[in-house]
Amino acid sequence: MDDVRGSRTQSEEGGRTVIREGGRTIIRDGDRSIIRHDETSRFRADSRDVQVQRRGRETVSTIVRPGGVRIVNTLDDDGRLLRRSRFDARGRELVLIDNRRAARPGVRRYVDLPPPMLRIPRDRYIVAAGAVSAAVIYETLSAPPVDRIERPYALDEIRYSAGVRDRMRRVDIDTITFDTGSWAISADQTSKLDFIAQAMMQAIRANPAEVFLIEGHTDTVGSDIDNLSLSDRRAEEIAIVLTERFGVPPENLTTQGYGEQFPKVAVDGPERENRRVAVRRITPLLAGKGPAR
Repeated sequence: MDDVRGSRTQSEEGGRTVIREGGRTIIRDGDRSIIRHDETSRFRADSRDVQVQRRGRETVSTIVRPGGVRIVNTLDDDGRLLRRSRFDARGRELVLIDNRRAARPGVRRYVDLPPPMLRIPRDRYIVAAGAVSAAVIYETLSAPPVDRIERPYALDEIRYSAGVRDRMRRVDIDTITFDTGSWAISADQTSKLDFIAQAMMQAIRANPAEVFLIEGHTDTVGSDIDNLSLSDRRAEEIAIVLTERFGVPPENLTTQGYGEQFPKVAVDGPERENRRVAVRRITPLLAGKGPAR
């Protein structure tokens, strides 16, 4: 984190504090802080070619894979993902994420929703990966929303609105733990992601448009800005391992750090259970479909 801190610059833009560190941008807007980064680097491992073009005020990255499959990510000037598509070898497009609504002037990224009405046991709503079978993990990562979905939500609305995300069940990856101040995953821990990867691949085979959000979290040691950056890197590291070791397509994953905002254990100071990553399926939120059973 010392190197990360040393790379930061800070400015005031439109009444917001904007902190930049390499490929990440932290935005303080009133009492809220969010972080975003360009996920394109995660796509390079299995690519044959990466082409980056500037089109007006947008940056378009095209990742070409062996066999002619192309992944196209479109970003705005602020580095916000606007659209992600997969084109097969015949040029047919499958839109995975369309975030353009969130980029329109005057559209709020934050959606205030009440907690969902649960009709299932809480240990099946928030599942601890180390305590359940592969079948339960798949069930959790393929389940419909636990409460009614009012409309399609943009990716930014999902990322930055807990009430929206909480409509979907969650798997806490408690089999992976991080040292204080670190986002590294030791080699002996990567195999513990096997059940998560199996469940994702099974879901993607059934629906190639599935999207999973990987969420990073920290304990309260360190500054809130350091923790926001650290948590975002933890989420990205899990995504990288899922792709490079287990073959989960990177375009079906998106990552977001939340810092110390959502502790699993309500305690100040170092707490291993709060230095964690979680995953949930967000496809129904993006599509505005999938009524609760």
